[in-house]
Amino acid sequence: MIGVEDLSLDKLFVNNGSRGGVCKMGGGVMMMGEWKDIPMELLLRIASLVDDRTVIVASGVCSGWRDAISWGLTRLSLSWCKRNMNNLVLTLAPKFTKLQVLTLRQDLPQLEDVGVETIANHCHELQDLDLSKSFKLTDRSLYALAHGCPNLTKLNISGCSAFSDSAVAYLAEHCRNLRVLNLCGCVKAATDRALKAIGYYCNRLQTVNLGWCDKVGDEGVMSLAYGCPDLRALDLCGCVLITDESVIALANNCPHLRSLGLYFCQYITDRAMYSLAQSRVKNKHEMWASMKKHRYEDEGLMNLNISQCTALTPPAVQAVCEAFPALHTCPERHSLIISGCLNLTSVHCACSVQAHRARVLHPAH
Repeated sequence: MIGVEDLSLDKLFVNNGSRGGVCKMGGGVMMMGEWKDIPMELLLRIASLVDDRTVIVASGVCSGWRDAISWGLTRLSLSWCKRNMNNLVLTLAPKFTKLQVLTLRQDLPQLEDVGVETIANHCHELQDLDLSKSFKLTDRSLYALAHGCPNLTKLNISGCSAFSDSAVAYLAEHCRNLRVLNLCGCVKAATDRALKAIGYYCNRLQTVNLGWCDKVGDEGVMSLAYGCPDLRALDLCGCVLITDESVIALANNCPHLRSLGLYFCQYITDRAMYSLAQSRVKNKHEMWASMKKHRYEDEGLMNLNISQCTALTPPAVQAVCEAFPALHTCPERHSLIISGCLNLTSVHCACSVQAHRARVLHPAH
């Protein structure tokens, strides 16, 4: 990829006189009078081959290029920006109004509420927004997104510690098409109150990350389980308040659940594990019928993290492992994570047992 610091537009064009040029593209040669005469389709093709910094530079060449890129650009990442991201957003958002995917992940907090408000005011087609680690943002940003970007399907606000649960609830009410929501580390925002609103309004949710949100309790998780039947992945790692009731609700109401993180949820007991195993048996006929049509989509739990869940016993975890063949303890496909649970060392998946038997029957010479 071409970096902005290395960019010279002459690298894309070979000069042929003061006004004309030859564009070399994909092995072909096209004669043109001036750079501004490049067809929109070709310009967008060029833009797709360079990085986002170069696209931004190109949009400033002339009004024709700016208009073409503004209308054609649907994806943009500014995560490379180490300084003045907020000013860059203020400049670009009014130009790139057709954006559908925007990544503003930051290593150092730069983005401010006025930047997000500008995005919400101009980028109404936005569907996928990453604001992770935007520590400076307040509830103003979420209220603006709720009004300006109702088509959001994917939102990452992990690490945005200043957001409140009231603002998240308000966003959920207005952005009902959300399918992926990352609230990891949003301790003030991810509460049972917020999750009740999410479960009520966002029925299409498939992936939710609530990692290290230690105010989340059974009431909130159960609201998700009852309200979001298409839930595929739920990370509850570090949600220390939840009990078996949360897992039972998920097992009974979310038949498409594929990934569940319960790391350090020490109130989880065997009762939760048996409920997961029994849910597989209860839905056996329906799931087999579905597997015939979508073999790789309906395999039950495929990832389960129960590290540091020290109350669990081997029989209960083994029952889950046997109920869901996609869970593995073998090193090659480690998807049942039990680290920190020394009492679970006897739990093994079927292929791990078979491999052990093969070593016993056919020892290496």
